Amino acid sequence: MAETAQSTGRAAPGRNRGKPGAPRPRSTASSPRSTAPSKTAASDRPARPAADAETLVGYYRRMLLIRRFEERAARAYTEAKIGGYCHLNLGEEATVVGLMAALRPTDYLFTNYRDHGYAIAKGIGADRVMAELYGRSDGVSKGWGGSMHLFDAETRMLGGYGIVGGQVPLATGAALAVAYKGGDEVVMCQMGDGTAAIGAFHESLNIAALWDLPVVFVIVNNGLGMGTTVEKSSAEPELYRRGAAYRMESARVDGTDVVAVRDAARTAVERARTERRPYLLETTSPRLKGHSVVDPARYRSKEEKEALKAADPLARMALELEEAGILSLDERDRLDAEVRAEIDAAAAFADASPEPDVSTLFDYTYATPVPGELRRLPADPVFGS
Repeated sequence: MAETAQSTGRAAPGRNRGKPGAPRPRSTASSPRSTAPSKTAASDRPARPAADAETLVGYYRRMLLIRRFEERAARAYTEAKIGGYCHLNLGEEATVVGLMAALRPTDYLFTNYRDHGYAIAKGIGADRVMAELYGRSDGVSKGWGGSMHLFDAETRMLGGYGIVGGQVPLATGAALAVAYKGGDEVVMCQMGDGTAAIGAFHESLNIAALWDLPVVFVIVNNGLGMGTTVEKSSAEPELYRRGAAYRMESARVDGTDVVAVRDAARTAVERARTERRPYLLETTSPRLKGHSVVDPARYRSKEEKEALKAADPLARMALELEEAGILSLDERDRLDAEVRAEIDAAAAFADASPEPDVSTLFDYTYATPVPGELRRLPADPVFGS
């Protein structure tokens, strides 16, 4: 059910590899290829790759939790409980859950601003994520980060980033730190399709390939950089092919299939972990709504909207599980009721959480004290009192 998993990287012999300063020849073995299936109805598709029923139901529940969370976030935004920007994972749940299923708890994650689902799937409670969206002190970033800046060192979710591509050099640096320490952790760096056009993307891939860094770059291609299609903004719309410029193995996968994403991500992560080589993975995962909660997506035709609705990964998986005899309608309803109750509790937790005190505004600017750090608020005098 994977759309494609095609390697574009061929190893180049004779370079120094591994921990900077430690020479290691690069393998010259060519990489495997696989073919792309057609888009078919659930009943016409072949059986899923090996995955037990409990695992599949677990994936479905996580996808459902993210869907209901994002729907509640959209509602809270209209109620003015969430301010600023707010970008939702609606339609990308299979990609989110599949990617996170490939990571160990000790692996690091960097994301862009569409980060709510990743935070939840990485292990951060929906209540703490919702409180952060509300700007409350019990939020995962103490209420000072908001929707685009979720951060939790304990789960190694090292941030959502509001600047397009801002996370890519930082993730590459984190992978360099792992290489220096000699650990077996992997860094995953998620980004949107628009990021593949900026300079920092290419610079990061280049240095990651030169220094054999354990990082997996993931392009979540939802077909649109805000309102412009990839085909109209990229001379090479198959974005995974950009790995070839850096002799980096790469693949494209159907991002609406959670198992296909998991398996493709496991391949990428395993290569980064055991061979200390970077990997570029592209998932094709159309978003169901606009770029953000305030985008009505008028650039989409009625036909496009109907096609997106028909390709909804949550509905698709529900049908597959029902047809396979894994999850009945009654069981689905029970799961949905459980998830809705969990989201209601998360919203109540966020509502009850206090606003952060203004005095804590600068507490997390730096990890350690910095001499001469400016802590002047807008209403404070420029010079002393």
